Amino acid sequence: MKPVVHPQQSDNVPEVSNWRLALSATLHCLVGCGIGEVIGMAISMALRLSNVAAIVLTITLGFVFGFVLGMIPLLRAGYTVGPALKQVFVAESLSIAVMEGVEVLVAINIPGFLDAHIMAPLFWAGMLVGLAAGFMAALPVNYLFVSRGIRHRH
Repeated sequence: MKPVVHPQQSDNVPEVSNWRLALSATLHCLVGCGIGEVIGMAISMALRLSNVAAIVLTITLGFVFGFVLGMIPLLRAGYTVGPALKQVFVAESLSIAVMEGVEVLVAINIPGFLDAHIMAPLFWAGMLVGLAAGFMAALPVNYLFVSRGIRHRH
């Protein structure tokens, strides 16, 4: 007699849950990177930083906010700060680097983006297009990490 396989036990369920976790992780990365970049651009404009300094600041703040947002679920799950930071550093560094790199490369290649004020529609359009491209680039990275067990469920 053949055992009954419920839909929750089928072979494709881990695949779906891996994609869901990768999607969730990438969304967290997107929010953290986006917050860091907008704050970085606001600071850069207020301080009248050069384009290179502005890019360095926005990428740095993208990493900081990405790590912080990545730590929140782990801290809620009972991790202490040290192990949570270590886990986030290992699991999110490449994802954030890919997202930030693609986002910046796309945004700076939009004519006028680097000169656009934070209140200008071109600034927000450039951020939206850049972050969308970064999201698409980072999603497979997160899927690979989830499927290989580098990125754990929290």
